[in-house]
Amino acid sequence: MSLRRAAIPVVLFAAIGVAGYLHVSDAEESAGSGPPIATVNVPDALSAQAQLGQKTYEANCVSCHGRNAAGQDGIAPPLVHILYEPGHHDDESFQRAVSRGVRAHHWRFGDMPPVEGLTRQDVAAIVAYVRELQRANGIQ
Repeated sequence: MSLRRAAIPVVLFAAIGVAGYLHVSDAEESAGSGPPIATVNVPDALSAQAQLGQKTYEANCVSCHGRNAAGQDGIAPPLVHILYEPGHHDDESFQRAVSRGVRAHHWRFGDMPPVEGLTRQDVAAIVAYVRELQRANGIQ
């Protein structure tokens, strides 16, 4: 077999690899960039617990659920939504969602994977933040 003929599979393999890499890179860049789903009014002041929750939320949740829990079209639902009111999704449901993940059931965004590295206290602070946002938007 000639050297030129032997190089064809190598070049094809490399081209496929580069195309795959570029496809994955494009998908990663677009993740977390959907427009907000909900319009969220942010309260003028947050409690100390909610301020801590906001920081933890922004470090762990904002890439999917968006700024101020407004959701992101095509990525993840808004948490400031009537579906997540305390009477339908209590605080423990947020704890379970973070620790176990969630099968898609209200929205068509796909399943939510577990979020690694958060303690129950971290999630409680995030819930305090989300609940204060919800109350500021008429969700009791």
